[in-house]
Amino acid sequence: MRRAAAQPAQAVFDRRRGPVSAPRRIDALDQGIIESLQENGRESFRAIAGRLGVSEATVRARYARLCDDDILQVVGVTNPLGLGFEQALIGVKTAGSPEPVADELSGWVEADYVVITAGQFDLVVEVVAGDRRGLLELTNRMRALEGVVSTETFLYLDLVKQLYDWGTHT
Repeated sequence: MRRAAAQPAQAVFDRRRGPVSAPRRIDALDQGIIESLQENGRESFRAIAGRLGVSEATVRARYARLCDDDILQVVGVTNPLGLGFEQALIGVKTAGSPEPVADELSGWVEADYVVITAGQFDLVVEVVAGDRRGLLELTNRMRALEGVVSTETFLYLDLVKQLYDWGTHT
């Protein structure tokens, strides 16, 4: 049996949860590639290589490593409100450790952002639903989870700013 097939589904969720160890250090070349793609995710490796003074193959290999290490992901980002969806941020208070609830919510297709936090809420979850009825059903489903004590929903009325160009931490 192949190793990937033998691993439980939980391994898929763990990979999507983000770094669980110290972040890998990146060098100036990695930083240049990341910043180029944050500015224009469709820029060719050839153009990036020319600007950074390296070969296209080097940029391609570095890009693959950054993606494999879960440091970089290049995707098309939409505005769910502009597409007619309902979007909300939900603060969740849990009884005990928030990890089991975070793991469960990370598997929900409607949850696009799940963060364990310090402060008033143990978790903050961003969700997208087809309509208000769907949002109500989603929050009711969340409240029914074992370990959830309470939730507070913040309905998005307008998306004023959504940027992903903060650069790199060096």
